[in-house]
Amino acid sequence: MDELKILVLDDETRVRNEIEEFLIERNFKVLKAGLPSEAFKILKKQKVDIIILDIKLPEMDGIQVLDKIKNLYPEIEVIMISGHGDMTTVIEAMRNGASDYFQKPFRLLEINNAIERTKRFIKLNIQLKEYKKNYDILSKELQNDIGHRLLGSSKAIKDTVNLMTKVAKADTTTVMITGESGTGKELIARGIHYLSDRNKQPFYSVNCSAIPESLLESEFFGHKKGSFTGATEDKTGWFEIANNGTLFLDEISDMPLGQQAKILRVLEEKKVAKIGTHTPKNINVRVIAASNQNLEEMVEEKKFRADLYHRLCSFTINIPPLRERKTDIPILLKHFIKDYSKKMKKSFTHVNDNIFSTLSNYKFSGNIRELKNMVERAIIICDDDILSLKHFQSFGSFFNEPINDQEELNKENNFDLEKCEKNLIKKALEKANYNKSKTSELLNISWQSLDRRMKKFNLSENII
Repeated sequence: MDELKILVLDDETRVRNEIEEFLIERNFKVLKAGLPSEAFKILKKQKVDIIILDIKLPEMDGIQVLDKIKNLYPEIEVIMISGHGDMTTVIEAMRNGASDYFQKPFRLLEINNAIERTKRFIKLNIQLKEYKKNYDILSKELQNDIGHRLLGSSKAIKDTVNLMTKVAKADTTTVMITGESGTGKELIARGIHYLSDRNKQPFYSVNCSAIPESLLESEFFGHKKGSFTGATEDKTGWFEIANNGTLFLDEISDMPLGQQAKILRVLEEKKVAKIGTHTPKNINVRVIAASNQNLEEMVEEKKFRADLYHRLCSFTINIPPLRERKTDIPILLKHFIKDYSKKMKKSFTHVNDNIFSTLSNYKFSGNIRELKNMVERAIIICDDDILSLKHFQSFGSFFNEPINDQEELNKENNFDLEKCEKNLIKKALEKANYNKSKTSELLNISWQSLDRRMKKFNLSENII
């Protein structure tokens, strides 16, 4: 967070100077005003993060000043200074948007504590704004016709979008999204959120396979300062961050069994308690989960809790792989070519038709993610104003021999999905010197996903 700028508005010169001296010692930028009119002149000229505001002021009282600040500058946080006996006014101020308060006569430590709490509140608001920016990942296509152009025109994807639209209105229903890696499970989850009544609240995405087991409980539920070694400050958990919005649990199949019981309890009770406290907090969060694994088989093998499985699968959406909806490939190709051309400030007078006809017959093992990456590489490589199939030859690395022309591309034995996937993993392993962590990074998949694929293809030897 950048250095905060604080405006002190108090009609007592001694109070203003004392607070200013204290804040400057702590490297804050400080502005001062003795009258509300002076403060608003400052706000017109300078950006301010926090205002320390006295309740009793000339010209207008602190509550009136607070209302005006929140109307004109809603992003500014306000800390109120109250006198003894002003608690009713303080409560009114907090209801009207003040973030904290301290009392006169005050100790400097109280100022510091109020500012630290407000800093954390500002940081959380910044995070929430970032999450809300993610709405545009759905693009204008989703807003106009619920993703028709972005996701495709095949019957399979139309059925998927239809289910997404219907379940969006069932505000409290948990949803399980299944499908192979790269099919767009998070995009569907964001679509459900966007189309629901929660769309003005945060959408928070969590990759369950990327979190160490020792940190899961703290990340999901939060903790109080000092509740365990290393807990140097209060932490807000994901359920609280996503409160009134949507929490997306990606790769839910990789969540340890011990944590699954705790997640189930939250879903049932709709309450969370931070580590280090016994006071639960009510939450209103819609949970959407996703998995590229067969959870029914995992339940039978005792690798996933049956009760959590049934709780999450109130409504299931399965996204078909790209190879089962080949008519969508040209649509997605056009979309990504247009998107990356704009981002890289390149324009093409012509895009060869054989790109669409050839790649429509390619079995994308990485689904939409692979197609997207393929287009990005081609746009980078192309220095001409004509985009042609030769710019896509970098995906020849998926096969044992290079691809030189369309005839070679169309040979049936070049599109053996399992053979291609196995060869790619072998090459990535060799490049990473058989280091599993580095290999998973090269392939842009999780460590657990790589491990499953290696076992499938008997590639488990000499692995670090």
